[in-house]
Amino acid sequence: MDGGALGICQPCGDALPWHNTIPQCPQCALPSIDSNVCGHCLTAPPAFDRIHALFRYEYPIDAMLQRYKYQHLLTMAALFGEMMMTELPRANLPDLIIPMPLHPQRLKERSFNQSLEIARIIANRLDIRLAAQSCSRTRNTPPQASLPMKERTKNMKDAFACNENLSGLHIAVVDDVMTTGASLNALAKTLKKAGAASVECWVVARTLPR
Repeated sequence: MDGGALGICQPCGDALPWHNTIPQCPQCALPSIDSNVCGHCLTAPPAFDRIHALFRYEYPIDAMLQRYKYQHLLTMAALFGEMMMTELPRANLPDLIIPMPLHPQRLKERSFNQSLEIARIIANRLDIRLAAQSCSRTRNTPPQASLPMKERTKNMKDAFACNENLSGLHIAVVDDVMTTGASLNALAKTLKKAGAASVECWVVARTLPR
């Protein structure tokens, strides 16, 4: 990446935990030998078709995302959006970009949707319609990070609704962090029920198993 164009020196940019430096499953973006589809995705395919993860959720990206989300550093949305632009493929671009929705109560508490602000930058640069009102979060679910792994899928059941006909469309969902993928999977299911032909997810950072 051109770190100078983003206000980051080249050595600092090179030292970031770029996710594309490791072999990974093209569907869920977890480490996979020879970059083949992993066993889990083969036996229990997720509703999303592909994950594009910019970074691994490691220092300093984890600290940067925490500050962005919880300290209201909205200027960082432009940085993350521009960084994602350096790595996103330009072939077969989506018809719509949908940010991960926040429940109205969570939005009121936080005052902004961190995924929407990043999605706004990307949609503007790629000249793709940002469908920020197409989907909503209908249940104010507990934060995924606060739940045991086994509870996260159950937590997201019927958590989303879509009010737009997406028949035949290629959708990109933008989110800040992907952990287990339960939220993205639940949203992708909702989008496909609304007719989406494919759903890929663009995330700033992907948490990897330790």
